[in-house]
Amino acid sequence: MKGKLKLFLAAGAISVVVAGCANANSQNGMEGMDQPKMNMGDSQQNTSQNKEQSGDMKLTQATPVADGKEFTVTAQASNLKVSDDVTLPVWTFNNSVPGPQIRVKVGDTVKVKLKNELEEPVSIHWHGYPVPNNMDGIPGVTQDAVAAGKEFTYEFKATVPGTYWYHSHQDSVNQLDKGLYGTLIVEDPNESYDRDYTLVLDEWMSSGEMDMSNNEDMEGMDHSQMDMGDTSNNEDMQGMDHSQMDMGNTSNNEDMEGMDHSQMDMGDTNSMTEMAGHDMSMYDVYTMNGKTGDAIDKLTVKKGDKVRIRLVNAGYITHTIHLHGHEFKVIATDGQPVNSPAVITDQGIAIAPGERYDLEFTANNPGSWLLEEHGKEDRVKNMRAVIEYEGVSGKPDASNANEELPTFDLTKYGQLARTNFSLDQKFDQDVKLDLNTEMKAGEMVYTINGKLFPDTDPIKVDKGDKVKVTFVNNSKTDDHPMHLHGHFFEVLSKNGKPLEGTPVIKDTLNVKPGEEYVVAFEADNPGDWMFHCHDLHHASAGMVTDVMYNGYNSNYTPDPTVGNKPE
Repeated sequence: MKGKLKLFLAAGAISVVVAGCANANSQNGMEGMDQPKMNMGDSQQNTSQNKEQSGDMKLTQATPVADGKEFTVTAQASNLKVSDDVTLPVWTFNNSVPGPQIRVKVGDTVKVKLKNELEEPVSIHWHGYPVPNNMDGIPGVTQDAVAAGKEFTYEFKATVPGTYWYHSHQDSVNQLDKGLYGTLIVEDPNESYDRDYTLVLDEWMSSGEMDMSNNEDMEGMDHSQMDMGDTSNNEDMQGMDHSQMDMGNTSNNEDMEGMDHSQMDMGDTNSMTEMAGHDMSMYDVYTMNGKTGDAIDKLTVKKGDKVRIRLVNAGYITHTIHLHGHEFKVIATDGQPVNSPAVITDQGIAIAPGERYDLEFTANNPGSWLLEEHGKEDRVKNMRAVIEYEGVSGKPDASNANEELPTFDLTKYGQLARTNFSLDQKFDQDVKLDLNTEMKAGEMVYTINGKLFPDTDPIKVDKGDKVKVTFVNNSKTDDHPMHLHGHFFEVLSKNGKPLEGTPVIKDTLNVKPGEEYVVAFEADNPGDWMFHCHDLHHASAGMVTDVMYNGYNSNYTPDPTVGNKPE
């Protein structure tokens, strides 16, 4: 499959179940889970299942939960039935979207063999996890992408519990869009839940995939190197990727705001000075665990259960999630625990690309309740799961997705505690990252301190350095969820004000237009590490820098014939 997502109609059905498990039995931790349990070991499994009853279309299988210490993950093409009437061609890990949930325990040495059955090279990046640099999965930086028919084994020690995920970092703006991701759960031996669900949030294009690189036809609206002539009255161009387009005269175009104009020759751009950001409206199908709307599997609980819901955003759009009918706590963000989390209710949890939020509640209100996204657009209505008590049937409570709820504010949540950093301490490095959306040489690009990767200035550190980083978002409409590889950082202030609640430790931080954050990290993991926006459209258009350790010597030499594409 060359990567054009087209709309397919599929007869028959397949159940892609929620990545959940019951953890009431602390000995095995997996009893009562809602997915097939499998120990993948070192063998290929489930590679030829799920044919359409009416034909030979291969469909994805249910996302498995895989426990153990050694796993095999195979990249392969399939088709994802997101609802009864929409099936999309996808790229998968082990023929599921999301790929297998890898559950390990603190102290385990984890080995994951990646096999590639696709035509294009792939890799695995362990998002948020502080793996050794040579296991970070960045083609051309830490390893060569795994070519078709080849394999690569990742090995690292599970030292930090929490909710993490993995995804391809080869041409990642496209390969994530195609489904190459899964979750990594590192279990804390001191925690136990009756129900432990994972929901991976994503968005898709039902009418075609946006390939940001090498489209050869009109599918997906990437009109590479097109001469569009006079587009001054074109009302249908929003959301397109107009790579290397000669737009002719656009001086009177009022509908171009929000487009991704990569490598465009814009001609007359007099009225484009207010344009900022790219339009994401082409993503019209929202999914939880690869299903949309009524096809999303129910989250079953029984009265008295202690329930954990792990929310992972694998897409490129922030999703605001509301839990109905229950008080709850936000117990972790990006895998890191919240200190003394308070009980809250009826707040929207805004989860930006790459972020994770873990919620905990007691099932004390029997019924059928929604866990749904809030927003004004019709597409948000399909990102909703039903929490259903055993023995209860009937319709869930009414949606209030259009209602504007108070937004959960992590900077004022929980209680203060002693940490490794403070605003008034001395730092070895003091770095400012000015994030912006700009037009350069007729292209819309995303810059750090006015520069584009690979010409951005790396952050050079010595091992043990205490590093302060100030993010300032000068883009007019674009969020920038900034992700640091190989390290956690502590958020010290927002818009000049110190945090009032729990120490906030993250690996991905969403910086909205006009916002300023100060964060700090210790250089405790030698290597060359990427630091980039996790709206990967922005990263692929320049918003990337590096954290580089002085004196670090890698044994890796890139192979120029592989076609490494780290973003």
